[in-house]
Amino acid sequence: MNLKPVHLAVYDTLADWETGFATAHLARGGYPVRTVGASGAGPVASIGGLRVLPDLALDAVRPEDSSLLILPGADLWDTSDALAPFARKAREFLAAGTPVAAICGATAGLAREGLLDDRAHTSAVSFYLAATGYGGGERYVDTDAVTDDGLITAGPTEPVAFAREILGLLGVYEGEVLDAWYRLFHDSDASAYAVLEKATAGR
Repeated sequence: MNLKPVHLAVYDTLADWETGFATAHLARGGYPVRTVGASGAGPVASIGGLRVLPDLALDAVRPEDSSLLILPGADLWDTSDALAPFARKAREFLAAGTPVAAICGATAGLAREGLLDDRAHTSAVSFYLAATGYGGGERYVDTDAVTDDGLITAGPTEPVAFAREILGLLGVYEGEVLDAWYRLFHDSDASAYAVLEKATAGR
C-alpha cells in the first residue's frame, strides 16, 4: 500500500525532542516523512543545533497530497510572526479534511489563527494560550494530548502522548497495541514489549 507522506514542518529554533517518537514510528509504519521549510533556500537549525535541509517549500505542500501536517514547537512561535504561514497552511489542511498535529508553541500559532476556538485542545498551560487573545479558552482541556475534528494538540512535555494520538489517528497502531506502545515508551512498562513485538513482527 502506498501511503501519502506525512509532512513535518521545520524551522529555526524547532524543538528537537517533540516529534521524534512520532516520525520514527510513522516511518516504521510505512509513512514517508517529508520535511517542509518556509522556502527551499537552505537548512534550518533546531534548538539543539541540528541542521535540517527541508525536502520542499511550504508553498509546494498540498493537503490532498498529504496524510498529516506536523507542527513542532519553536521559540519563533512566540518571538515573531515568521511562522504564521505555517498556521495558515494548517488552516488550509483542516479545511480540506487533512489532519494537523501541533505541539508546544505551535498551539499558540494555531490559537492566533483561530483554529482552536471551536475545537477541544491542550497546550503547555491554559494561560499560555490565553495570552494570545484567542476565543477558545472554554475548550481547553488539561490533559496530555487531545484530538478533535482533525487536530491533535499537546504540550512540550508530552512527546509520547503526542505520538500516541498521531499513530492512532493514522492507524499505525490501534487498540491494545497502541496502548502497549504508549505504556512501553511512556511508562517503561516491560510487559508491553511482548504485545508490541507480536503485533509488529514482519514489519
